[in-house]
Amino acid sequence: MSTLGVSFTDAALEARVLAGVEDVERQLSAAVESPDALVSEAAAHLLNAGGKRFRPLLVMLSAEFGTPAEPDVARSAVVVELTHLATLYHDDVMDEADKRRGAPSANDRWGNSVAILVGDYLFAQASELVSYLGPEAVRIQARTFSRLVQGQIRETIGPADDEDALAHYLAVVADKTGSLIATAALFGAKMSGAPDDVQETLTEFGERIGAAFQLADDIIDIASETGDSGKTPGTDLREGVPTLPTLIALRSTDAGSERLRTLLGRPLTDDAEHAEALALLRVHPALDEARSYVQAEADAASVLLAKLPASPAREALQALCDTVVTRLG
Repeated sequence: MSTLGVSFTDAALEARVLAGVEDVERQLSAAVESPDALVSEAAAHLLNAGGKRFRPLLVMLSAEFGTPAEPDVARSAVVVELTHLATLYHDDVMDEADKRRGAPSANDRWGNSVAILVGDYLFAQASELVSYLGPEAVRIQARTFSRLVQGQIRETIGPADDEDALAHYLAVVADKTGSLIATAALFGAKMSGAPDDVQETLTEFGERIGAAFQLADDIIDIASETGDSGKTPGTDLREGVPTLPTLIALRSTDAGSERLRTLLGRPLTDDAEHAEALALLRVHPALDEARSYVQAEADAASVLLAKLPASPAREALQALCDTVVTRLG
């Protein structure tokens, strides 16, 4: 069966994971509450808009390598998801986004100042919860938060003049996306009492699979037809946002790519130019090179899984690796 985007071959595992995620959902609702009605409403805005809950799912699967019933497992998943939600509030302000998960963004509804402060509130709630998990969990959360902020700063200022743009982008993806997903895997393993070597393996797995999912989204943004992925194709292209395929294409030196290179790297607000760039990129070798890169990341994650004890949980994590590849089309 496929639940939450993961294929389960074991009914007992599926039941435990679903129960765990439902528990996390209840705790999230409690965590965003405030005596102030506006704070409660704004803090619950994105939570109620839905989401895959990929990070809590990964916490639950990683906990299967220890004692998954430990109460701190669910609490750690709440910490991770609150942190993720907080970054979304801040990201939407920086990106001047007016939509998030199909609903008006918090900054569009309440203004930038409220959206930023609500993001801060969610970070504060996560900080309080992680304090109950012990000093080591606090250190892990602090290091993760540091990477999230550094990744956002690097993305905002862009690569230095002497820095490779593609390497810069991959570092941003690692910090902004891979770091928190790695922490989700680590928290699940650590809070369940899994052995140290298992914790290390799952942390590296989370880092790789997290980056792979983000980079797969880059490809889907270019390759998907309208409606296939739930969003309009070429959104990043239109906004001039650098992605894996566009950065690879910009590195090409052949004469046949000259027109594409002149279009990329800037917002394409003109519909004709946007359509032209999208068409050129879809047949450019850069798209296949990007697919190969993501495939290699998924393969590397699969190799890490081979170090873990054979179990239904390992099979479910392997299904995540397979999902990354099948999403590429």
